[in-house]
Amino acid sequence: MALGHRMQTLAWVGIASLCLGAAWAVPAGKERKKVEKPKPDLVLYENLDLDNYEVTLDNYGDIMDLNNYEELYDYGDLAPKIEVGTLAPRPKDRGALPELATAAPTPKLQPPDTTNPIRPAPPGPGTAQGLPSCLPCLCIRTSVYCDDTDLEHIPPLPPDTTYLYARFNRIGAIRAGDFMGLKKLKRIDLTSNSISWADVDAFRFLPSLQELILPENRLTALPELPRSIVRLDARLNRIPSAGLRPEAFQDLTQLQFLHLSDNQLDYIPAPLPESLRSLHLQNNNIQTMHEDTFCNSQDQSHIRRALEDIRLDGNPINLSLFPNAYFCLPRLPTGHFL
Repeated sequence: MALGHRMQTLAWVGIASLCLGAAWAVPAGKERKKVEKPKPDLVLYENLDLDNYEVTLDNYGDIMDLNNYEELYDYGDLAPKIEVGTLAPRPKDRGALPELATAAPTPKLQPPDTTNPIRPAPPGPGTAQGLPSCLPCLCIRTSVYCDDTDLEHIPPLPPDTTYLYARFNRIGAIRAGDFMGLKKLKRIDLTSNSISWADVDAFRFLPSLQELILPENRLTALPELPRSIVRLDARLNRIPSAGLRPEAFQDLTQLQFLHLSDNQLDYIPAPLPESLRSLHLQNNNIQTMHEDTFCNSQDQSHIRRALEDIRLDGNPINLSLFPNAYFCLPRLPTGHFL
């Protein structure tokens, strides 16, 4: 009897312990959940003025900063990729394809024609076509180059020759027929030859001749010149005043450059054309001049505006002895004033 009562008491004690454990387990679970729940980050909202937060048209740009809107999104991956050289897709219908024509055969390349502008004909009066040869010169279009080819005379030239360069040769004379019929010839350059004589009519009948360049030769006289001449350069020759025809330059109304320095002239070759711009007579034997050499002493209003370059240096002349000879000039001559 006593044993049964004791067993009943222990049973009630066990039941009571289980009830108490369950009662205490619920608050512990709730407390655990409260600890694990993340706390809100209030730092993000410390500077936010929620009392004055009101979006209007006036403050929309201040609240919403759209300046870096495009930087927040990279659209590079969304752009369609285009491959250069990609072929278009074939049509499903084979009949829609155009028929390809048969490829034309590749034409055979022909060797370049070297017969023009260089004429490889032997020296002589003419070629098979009746045209003068360029050998030993080089013809390029209408220009003939005969520099440093040991020429002893002017070679036959094509009839359309416009420019002739025969410098640094051994040409000793210029004959009357050397340039006959060359109506288009504008420039003749015979620098550094051994020319001691030129026929009086060697250049006279060249209607287009503008430049005659004859420095560094042995000329003792100048032939008659065409009226078309613009530039005459006969420096470094042996021409005395007696080698110039009287009034040789007066009628050359196109003449602008007359260069006769380093010769044997005794006086200035007056009268000079009004067209003259440059007169080089340095290193001659000029000792005197007339008052009318450059200016018209009878007309004090006469002015030669074109003649701005006169060189008389290297001559035994005192330019200060002729003060009335320069009143019409824009500049005094270069020379000895003492």
